[in-house]
Amino acid sequence: MKTKPRRSLETRGGGWVLAQFPLLVLAFLIPQWTGGPFGLDRPLQWLGASLVALGVSLTVLGMAALGRYLTPFPRPLAQARFRRSGAYGVVRHPIYSGIVLAAIGWSLLWSSAAGVVFALMLGVFFDRKAAREEAWLQRKFKPYRAYMRGVKKLIPWVY
Repeated sequence: MKTKPRRSLETRGGGWVLAQFPLLVLAFLIPQWTGGPFGLDRPLQWLGASLVALGVSLTVLGMAALGRYLTPFPRPLAQARFRRSGAYGVVRHPIYSGIVLAAIGWSLLWSSAAGVVFALMLGVFFDRKAAREEAWLQRKFKPYRAYMRGVKKLIPWVY
């Protein structure tokens, strides 16, 4: 009798998830530790508030589009469906893009240059996590390569 292979933390890309959570906490805390007063009394803080709103919206739309197939792991679930409309028609990884946008905005709200730098480093982390995820997505969904040519990875119309 043949048994199903066990899906371990490692085979699902769990190292990425284990690294991700402390990075998200730091993206929230660093601006508070290193920035000035939180508020909306400067133009960059207004930009920050807008980026937080946009980032949270993009993240929520991406999560809603995945629905019950949402997972923090880069390896897609076996029953996952290929999404390419809505938020996934704007960027291939709207959840990652939204988190980075919100982190940049949060840093601007706190007037924290260190927070902005950390948010950009968080963007590099999500770019690398997305690269790993896309290797699995290309194997799972044949049209994924064509989708990659038509929709940018993290920044609409740019990258």
